[in-house]
Amino acid sequence: MFELFPDQPVYEYPQLINITYSFIWAFLLASIIAITHKLTFTGDYYPKNFFQSLILGAVVTTMVMMAIGDSLARGLGVFGAMAIIRFRTRIDDPRDVLFLFAALSTGLAIGVYGFTISFVGSVLFCSVAALLHVSPFRSFAHHSYLFFTLSDAKDLEGAVTIIQHHCRESRVVSITVNKENAIRYQYAIVMKNIYTKDQLINQLRLLEGVKQLKITSNELISS
Repeated sequence: MFELFPDQPVYEYPQLINITYSFIWAFLLASIIAITHKLTFTGDYYPKNFFQSLILGAVVTTMVMMAIGDSLARGLGVFGAMAIIRFRTRIDDPRDVLFLFAALSTGLAIGVYGFTISFVGSVLFCSVAALLHVSPFRSFAHHSYLFFTLSDAKDLEGAVTIIQHHCRESRVVSITVNKENAIRYQYAIVMKNIYTKDQLINQLRLLEGVKQLKITSNELISS
């Protein structure tokens, strides 16, 4: 009977069955990692292409490792072929890099028939990620930036009250003084689910002295 976690090829079964079984496990475990990443994502907009990349990356890695097998020549050939490809996609959040690496490692382990390692590692990784998500060390990397200018610093208290009311998390990033001697504030914010950015902007506009309002989700910006 086909074992659930055979840590080596089951030779009494045809090669097609072994390969198909491996790809199914790669897809399932990578899907669990991708779903965990989606559930623990804290940004405003979830990148669907990254979700697909986690799953497809594990499947491709499984295929590559099976193609290499125990052949040193194949390994060098694949290494040379991969060196030709230039991956210029930028990933700013180290947490996303770790999820991608976890998915690729799962595919790598399955490609060498390490089903037990891949299963236990994937479940443990997802469990720790979920635990950290509900802990005080929750990720704050995916946020928006709020900019506004005040003619008088005394008006800041009213603006902070509105920000705290509409945002789940907020922190001051920078405070600068422009040429007109007005104070420019930059806040990193995470909106509450029941409020939108438009509502926050409209409330801040009602305050006297608040000017040059702007909200952006771009991680690399300048004021």
